[in-house]
Amino acid sequence: MTFQVGEKVVYPNHGVGTIENISSRSFGVQSERFYLLRLSYNSLTVMVPFSHVEQVGLRKVTRNGEIARMLGFLACGECKSSSDWKDRFKENSAKMQSGSLQEVAEVLKSLAAIQSHKPLSFREKKMLDRARVMIVAELATSRGVKEPEAVELLSKAIGKSNRRFPEPL
Repeated sequence: MTFQVGEKVVYPNHGVGTIENISSRSFGVQSERFYLLRLSYNSLTVMVPFSHVEQVGLRKVTRNGEIARMLGFLACGECKSSSDWKDRFKENSAKMQSGSLQEVAEVLKSLAAIQSHKPLSFREKKMLDRARVMIVAELATSRGVKEPEAVELLSKAIGKSNRRFPEPL
């Protein structure tokens, strides 16, 4: 998969970023090309080697069809999660690292459901907030709307399953 300078992409577990530059670096006799990616959420800069794009999970921003499926998922019924927080945290960490919008939505929905019944651990609160940030940013980027409009869309969707969209930390 190739990207162009200025293109918006998703970096797993961190969210939407912009390809700022494509550069080459030499390591001994080998030369490697890199994408220089600036993440929107925290302005962190990441260099991703071309040879590791698939392995890292760098991908294009999700299109509207997948966004509609994700909103539908947030709007419907219950979701499954482990009752043991350590197992749940491990499962959710893997989902966050997958980079899949649907899996990040599963993390958001399951943690929001748990939060409505009992307090989350500090680590789960941080994960819920990161899932929230990632989904809001990708929805806003995909639909070409500002983040408050994306939050409103997500609030309406998750409200249909009698939940509240989590507030930022």
